[in-house]
Amino acid sequence: MRVSIAQINATIGDFSGNRERILEFARRAEGERADLVLFPELAISGYPPMDLLDQDFFVEMNIRTLRILQRELPPDLAVGVGYVGRNPDSVGKALVNMYGIILRGRLVFEQVKTLLPTYDVFDEARNFESARKWSVFELKGERIGVAICEDVWRETETPGTNYMKDPVRQLLDQGISLLCVPSASPYVAGKLKVRRALAERISRRGNIPLIYINAVGANDSIIFDGRSFIVAPDPAGPGEGCSLRASARAFAEELVTWDSGDPAAAVVAAEKALVNAGEDPYNVGLTEMELDILEDALVLGIRDYMKKCGFSRAHLGLSGGIDSALVAYLAVKAVGKDRVVSFSMPSRFSSQGSRDDAADLADNLGICLHLLPIEPVFTSFLAGLEEVFENRPFDLAEENLQARIRGTLLMAYSNKFGSMLLTTGNKSELAMGYCTLYGDMAGALAPIGDLFKTEVFALCRRINARAQAAGGTAIIPEAIIAKPPSAELRPNQKDQDSLPPYEELDAILRLYLFDNLNGAEIAKQGWDGELTARIIKTVARAEFKRRQAPPVLKVSPRAFGMGRRMPIARLVYET
Repeated sequence: MRVSIAQINATIGDFSGNRERILEFARRAEGERADLVLFPELAISGYPPMDLLDQDFFVEMNIRTLRILQRELPPDLAVGVGYVGRNPDSVGKALVNMYGIILRGRLVFEQVKTLLPTYDVFDEARNFESARKWSVFELKGERIGVAICEDVWRETETPGTNYMKDPVRQLLDQGISLLCVPSASPYVAGKLKVRRALAERISRRGNIPLIYINAVGANDSIIFDGRSFIVAPDPAGPGEGCSLRASARAFAEELVTWDSGDPAAAVVAAEKALVNAGEDPYNVGLTEMELDILEDALVLGIRDYMKKCGFSRAHLGLSGGIDSALVAYLAVKAVGKDRVVSFSMPSRFSSQGSRDDAADLADNLGICLHLLPIEPVFTSFLAGLEEVFENRPFDLAEENLQARIRGTLLMAYSNKFGSMLLTTGNKSELAMGYCTLYGDMAGALAPIGDLFKTEVFALCRRINARAQAAGGTAIIPEAIIAKPPSAELRPNQKDQDSLPPYEELDAILRLYLFDNLNGAEIAKQGWDGELTARIIKTVARAEFKRRQAPPVLKVSPRAFGMGRRMPIARLVYET
């Protein structure tokens, strides 16, 4: 049997556009003589639809699109597609996460998703009812089972999950010969290794091929990396081994066709290398290849966010620091240099070196750099506040005032020209509240808000190293990477005046945010107890800022925003 994986980029609620993508890829699969083409989870509605599911119009449009596809799809091609379905049972929630197969104009098979994740960015149990039965679809002599995304993740040690049902076992017990896994599995650095290891374990256990069909594209904070694949047992015999038989690209739409009768199907070496171990040259837990993939994820995140929100142009403040340098580079790669505008907004505290660095970077990227000095506005604001400030000494109020002036100017440009403002804060700063509400936090998207500062440095160094290895010059000026980070809001200011060294801060934040360790547990790992307590308390006190921050592009196991929901008003436990 010939099976095609249709790895498409669906937009939430774009039923017409999603239908056209499904039809296009189905016709391409027909041209490749496929018997079955498989699309990702909720390909008709887009994922995640969240509380749009409360709107009956949304659900009806989704079902209407399914019915139109029944008439329009190639009649002799079996097409598997995900959509929002009505609960076929009389109890439970009204809706289900459904996967159906269309053949000759009829919906000949349906399977409801069983395991509904409620951790991290997921909240499916809020809207969907779980499956109560598991069916098998027969085609071309194959007995096909469908396990939707989380249904195959039961055996992983994901925090917050304790599933009683085992849909994969239910299907294997019915003698399936092929397992299809339509998914909308978000990108996290290193996750492909886990996906493939899980798939290979199931394939060996059942002695059957497993087809993993993943979504690609970005919706809000979530980035889907695609990288769909097929694994199948080796000819040596049950349990003896499992090999990768087909693979789709990362971060791009693609159709991949596999013939189950060809056990020696080749896979490009580069795709195999994605799961191989490598060196960690910058000491951030990522190989050079993983840093390249991380860069591609962020680029796709920016591009799709802008496109799906209706923006064609972006702009940002270019301070001469490393964070804004990285965001500018990513934006140019996402939408092109002619669609990115930058602003240098010096104050009385801005060094000439930072101004020059911003200009050098703009030249390297080929983007327009406007000079907007904020000193006249700052002076005017200080004069207006002089009486109410009661001659008190210069402090955080005046520092933040500068950031808010810059934010106001950048948002004015956004309003005038319909350009999307990108914020440039990183995860270390967001964690510690080292950012200004309505100032440097103003904007529509925080592209690097899920990168620790050490990861920002690592990615910039990797970008330069790759450019130089290709015979070019460094893209991000070395002066930007080498100088101590500073907000330059007061004389001789350095980040380390207010924050611990980033290497220490990021290491403790990883243990606290990713591993959920408390202060005492972190201290047992050799970190200073007082420093750890201060960091934990500061993270908690800054929650009110993060609640008002723009969405960040999620690339880590736990990002601020949808993936970490904390109360603002609470008692802070330091240990």
